[in-house]
Amino acid sequence: MPDWTDAQARALLRSLFDEAVRVARPEAMLAAHLPPPPEGGRTLVLGAGKAGGAMVAALEAAWPAEAPLSGLVVTRYGHTPPGWAEHPHRVELVEAAHPVPDAAGQRAAERMLALTQGLTERDLVICLVSGGGSALLSLPMPGLTLADKQAVNRALLASGAPIGAMNTVRKHLSAIKGGRLAAACAPARVLSLLISDVPGDEPSVIASGPTVPDPSTCAEALALLDRHGIVLPAVALEALRSGAWETPKPGDACFARAEARVIAAPRQSLEAAAALARQQGLAVHVLSDEIEGESSEVGRVHAALARACRRHGQPFARPCLILSGGETTVTLPLPGSGQAPGRGGRATEFLLGTALALQGEPGIWALAGDTDGIDGVEDNAGAWVTPDTLARAAVAGVSAAEHLQRHDAYGFFGALGDLLVTGPTMTNVNDFRALLVV
Repeated sequence: MPDWTDAQARALLRSLFDEAVRVARPEAMLAAHLPPPPEGGRTLVLGAGKAGGAMVAALEAAWPAEAPLSGLVVTRYGHTPPGWAEHPHRVELVEAAHPVPDAAGQRAAERMLALTQGLTERDLVICLVSGGGSALLSLPMPGLTLADKQAVNRALLASGAPIGAMNTVRKHLSAIKGGRLAAACAPARVLSLLISDVPGDEPSVIASGPTVPDPSTCAEALALLDRHGIVLPAVALEALRSGAWETPKPGDACFARAEARVIAAPRQSLEAAAALARQQGLAVHVLSDEIEGESSEVGRVHAALARACRRHGQPFARPCLILSGGETTVTLPLPGSGQAPGRGGRATEFLLGTALALQGEPGIWALAGDTDGIDGVEDNAGAWVTPDTLARAAVAGVSAAEHLQRHDAYGFFGALGDLLVTGPTMTNVNDFRALLVV
C-alpha cells in the first residue's frame, strides 16, 4: 500500500469536489430539458436561486434565436455569470440578498407576478428554480412587512430547524411561494426546471416550491413556529390559525398544466465523484445524499466510521473513500443568551466536529463544502481536516473545542490556512463531504 502525502490527499479530495460541482452546473444538462417554443404563443422565463444566472445563460444559449423569449430571473449578489453584462440578453437577470431577504428580492418577486398578467393557454412559462430561491423571492403576504419576513428568516436560520420545516413556514408567509407563482401563471403551460439542494429532492421544498403543489398546512407552520419559539405579528397568527393563508394543494386546477423536473440533484454529484475516485483505484462508499442533523454531531459520526475503517477494516477496508451529502444544521444561541456566535457554516462546523472526534488519527483526511461555493454567509465553500489538524492548531494556540463552542469554525480553519475557497460555483446541490481513509 503506497503512502499518501498530504498534498496527494488534498489534491484528490479537491478534484472530487470539483467533479461534483461540474456535473451539477446548468450548462452540463439544462438544454436537454427544454421544450420547443410554443406555436402561436410567447415564452416567459421566470426564476430564482443561486444557480439562476447560470441557468438562464444556458437557456438563452440553447433557445432558438428567432423564437420570442423574455422574462426575469433573480440570483444572489455576486452570482451573475462573468461577462453577462457585456452582451445584450432577452431575459433580465437581477441580484438580491441571501439568506436574509432584502428589498431587491421583494421588488423582483413583485415584478415576476406582474409579468404573469395576460398569459394565455398558448403561452409557455419556463421557471428556473434552485437553492436560495426562497430568500431571493421574498414577497410578504398582505399585512406583513419585509422587516417581519427578515426577522422570521433570521430566527429560522438560527433555530436549527431542518430545511423542510423552515420552508413550510416560509411558504405560508409568502404571496409567491408554495405554488402561488404557478397559480398566477395559469392557464399557461408551466415547466419548472429544478436544481435540488434539499434532502430527498422534493420539489415542494426546493426554494419553497413556488410552482408546485404544497402538501404542508397552516397548522403545521404554526406548530413549527411554536416549537422553535418564533414570534409572529398578530395579523400572521390570525391568518394561519384561520387557514386564510393556505397554499394551493395537490389536485388544485392551477397545476393542471404545470410540470416540474429535477435536472440536477445531490445524488448525481456524489456518484460522479465516486466514479472519479474509483478510476484512481479507491473503494468508494456513498453513505447517503439525505443526511441531516446538527453539523458537529454528524461530523463526529463520520469520524467514528472513518476511525473504525482504519483501525479494524470494518465496515469498509482501507484504502477507501467515504462520501455523503444532504443538509445539516447549526443551532445558534438564542438572542439575549449573552453568547455571540462566531463565523462559519454547516460544512466547516461539520469538519470541526470531525477533527475533534478523530483526535489526530493518522491516515484520515476530510473535505466538506457547500457546492454553491458559499458556506453559510462566508467567502469559503468549506475546509479541510488533515491528520495533523489538531497538532497544528495547538502550535498556533487555537482551540478546536473553544471554537466549536462559539460556532466559530471559520476562525479555526482560517487560522490554519485550511479554508476551501472557490468563489460562487453558479450551482447548488447542497453539502459535499468526503473522507479519505488510507
